[in-house]
Amino acid sequence: MISVTVPGRKPKPALQVVREGNPGKRPVREGVKLPPAELTAPDWNAFFPAARVPAKPRAPRGADDEELKAYQQEVQVWQRVKIAADASTRGRKVAVAEWDRVVPVLTLMAGLHAVDWSTVVDYCVCVARLHCCEYQLSVEGLVTMGQRGPCRNPLTTVATQYRTQLKAYIGELGLSPSARGRLSPPEGGDDGDDDPFD
Repeated sequence: MISVTVPGRKPKPALQVVREGNPGKRPVREGVKLPPAELTAPDWNAFFPAARVPAKPRAPRGADDEELKAYQQEVQVWQRVKIAADASTRGRKVAVAEWDRVVPVLTLMAGLHAVDWSTVVDYCVCVARLHCCEYQLSVEGLVTMGQRGPCRNPLTTVATQYRTQLKAYIGELGLSPSARGRLSPPEGGDDGDDDPFD
């Protein structure tokens, strides 16, 4: 701590000098050692349930304006249910494929433990939700009609939020080239016999 005093002025608060690295060469704790575990895939139906889509409402014949408005509202509700059911089916497939793609690599690369299960599941759900957002944006377009005319599709905001969360998971799990450089492989995992590239 350094305090600066100038005659005739109030003393300034002490400045704290912080050095990066380990200048004192003190031993650094390695952290908690956990036993390796083989993670089992979750029941993806809990995250992406299969929904039954009812039959599309039929247009009434010879209907007046009130009946037509009620019919249009029924069709909008049906469309939302259908979009949600399709997204759930698509999301389940993406999450399963992502789990199958990433878990074996992470097990070899960093060694997964039982406490990592939720993080990997959340990562797969995030990938699936982002995929569903991007798919729906491709179908609907980036600009949609709002109450006051053309406006940005609200799914762009949702996709941005999922993308931000995905970056955090990529950093945590070491799923980018720079993040992989910070990971150390599990002990005993560098045998020549188990090299996946042989």
